[in-house]
Amino acid sequence: MAARPTVNVRGIDGAATGSLPLPAVFNAPIRSDLVQIIHSNLAKNKRQPYAVASNAGHQTSAESWGTGRALARIPRVGGGGTHRSGQAAFGNMARGGHMFAPTRVWRRWFVKTSQTQRRHATASALAATALPALVLARGHRVEEIEEVPLIVSSEIESFTKTKQAVAALKALNAYEDVIKVSNSRKIRAGVGKLRNRRHVQRRGPLVIYNQDNGIVKAFRNLPGVEIASVHSLNLLQLAPGGHLGRFVIWTEDAFKQLDTIFGTYETASDVKKGYHLPSAKITMPDVTRLINSDEIQSVVRPAGPKQTKRPFTQRKNPLRNRGVLFRLNPYAQSSIRREIREQAQRRAGKLKKNTKTPRTSTSEAFFEQLFAP
Repeated sequence: MAARPTVNVRGIDGAATGSLPLPAVFNAPIRSDLVQIIHSNLAKNKRQPYAVASNAGHQTSAESWGTGRALARIPRVGGGGTHRSGQAAFGNMARGGHMFAPTRVWRRWFVKTSQTQRRHATASALAATALPALVLARGHRVEEIEEVPLIVSSEIESFTKTKQAVAALKALNAYEDVIKVSNSRKIRAGVGKLRNRRHVQRRGPLVIYNQDNGIVKAFRNLPGVEIASVHSLNLLQLAPGGHLGRFVIWTEDAFKQLDTIFGTYETASDVKKGYHLPSAKITMPDVTRLINSDEIQSVVRPAGPKQTKRPFTQRKNPLRNRGVLFRLNPYAQSSIRREIREQAQRRAGKLKKNTKTPRTSTSEAFFEQLFAP
């Protein structure tokens, strides 16, 4: 996207009517790891706390029979005349008793997340919406669209009828994504079908507007289509499931607001106090391509004098090969020589210490005198 500084603006008939400069937020680094972490934390804030009843398993009068009956001392139901009398109660091992470690409503359901991290993740998700490869990889039908991000004239913000929205999407060649969502609708496989969550379906395009003059009413009934204000962008909508590449349709006025909301690399945001766009640590994120480039490989494995291309040479271990070691560390040669000299000196000192006049035993002296001439 950095190589394409302007983006076309299209009318409701699909024809290009002008162009806009690309906001700086689309040059933000795409951090899929950060988006996944922040998405997981934000999704936890929509959960409904649940727990079993505080008196579950204790809605009966029972007491232990004590010892002496060759039975366990667990509380037992009183009375007579039914199967229930004398049965164990209260315990988690007993039928009708309480559960082990019952769930509580004061569990840590909601997670606080750093505001700057949330903003960085939103900027990263916005930058990913401008890459056709990520949008296609996510499953959106954007093959017929001429370019992404797709910007439409602000006239679409005044639509109030669904048929107007459908006609605009068809003119922009974006209605295929809505059909994909409609065909994907099916009944949920789990027990959630009994809990007001009967159907599941894919996600369609996200329409981002600046001012609601009826656009929400026009698009809200289309399957899979979501509507959001540019002033309250949500990571859960920009990267559903933590996956980058949502298909986004911008209105012209909303697209113009991005530099004001997120700022540029020269100026801070006017809306988010003290916020600056994240900068990339490296300009080329493809590390494998960097390592295998001719510029780096020519230094790591230089070519011979008669060779035009770098040869394939066997990598040698400097811990075993002295030639490679001395080339990498010139000081190693003098260090090894000093160690050899010190070892020779120690060896010579030990030999000098052991070269004294040998002692003769008493028996050896007696035989020498006996056989002396």
